[in-house]
Amino acid sequence: MNTVRRILFKVGSSSLNHPDGGLNEKAIEEITRIISEFHHQGVECILVSSGAVAAGMGKLGLKTRPRDIAGKQAAAAVGQGVLMERYAHYLGELGLIGAQVLLSRIDLAEAARYKNAQNTLERLLRLNVVPIINENDTVAVEELCFGDNDRLSAMVAGLVHADLLIILTDVDGLYTANPKTDSTAQLIEEVQDISKVENMASGAGSMIGTGGMVTKLKAAEIATRCGIAVLLLNSARMGESLVITSGNRPKGTYFAPSSHRLVGKKKWIAYAGLSEGTIIIDNGAVKALVEEGKSLLAKGIIRVEGTWERKELVKITDSCGQEIARGIAELSSEEVDIVKGCHSEQLHVYIKNLGCEEVVHRDNLTLMTEAYPSARNLT
Repeated sequence: MNTVRRILFKVGSSSLNHPDGGLNEKAIEEITRIISEFHHQGVECILVSSGAVAAGMGKLGLKTRPRDIAGKQAAAAVGQGVLMERYAHYLGELGLIGAQVLLSRIDLAEAARYKNAQNTLERLLRLNVVPIINENDTVAVEELCFGDNDRLSAMVAGLVHADLLIILTDVDGLYTANPKTDSTAQLIEEVQDISKVENMASGAGSMIGTGGMVTKLKAAEIATRCGIAVLLLNSARMGESLVITSGNRPKGTYFAPSSHRLVGKKKWIAYAGLSEGTIIIDNGAVKALVEEGKSLLAKGIIRVEGTWERKELVKITDSCGQEIARGIAELSSEEVDIVKGCHSEQLHVYIKNLGCEEVVHRDNLTLMTEAYPSARNLT
């Protein structure tokens, strides 16, 4: 842990909301103090902060979170300025500058905009500025939103090549059962394989937040596959995160980074890009992708769903609907439908001006499961 040089903190609405409404000033003051302490120790910090809707609710005197999209966006529009003003105030008292960065899902879905966001954040860090990131809730639409800031934080952590993602929550970490209802629940201090603990998660736990342990596990899956360690930490003890620079770990749940990390384009394909359709493949093709590391050929394709053009991102699933991989298709959905089941040498007969024999080349494909149990039995 003492080699950590770039940390991304994610703080949720439940940690920032005051019981009487509005923002919890003490929580904001504490997170900015911690960021300042890390800066003095040579550790760069990025903050993904929820709270715009909650801040807007306080400003507008609302007691419950709006249920409709327009209501949420209106509250966010009012609250985002309030939220940033408080961060700027406390950072300024510590001699630091904060920068508001509002991201929409499309900003990371398109490769060019993904790179631009990456360049902007890197420049801010070089200028010793603290990026404060939130989803652009005011203009986000349901079809093109992150859904929750847990997922956003993991994607941004991958974007900036963070060493550690700290997700601040209202519990000590992941438990063997819900500690609020089960007195025998035990804190899980370290997780090596997320698939073994997914059934221990539960949904949102407050009227303010939108996430829950399910979204935090998904965020941990994304970040660890990008080679980033993840720590779930109780926001009431966020100050304990400072022990990291001395090589220690605070009480919480630690998720170890994957030994097979995604890098570069593979990372974007897996989690940032938006898929345009689905290619369903047979068992032989599953085995070729998962066990043999091969490209996807037309021979193993059963059917297609959706519509896409050449060089667009698609999902690849088995015949039961389990997602196996994502990749950039060399052929359009119409062309794939024509050549499905054909041998590679036949592609040029049906498709003119084709410079390859693969439907999805291995270099443009990312497996979405690290272990496909039945693959060993496929022929």
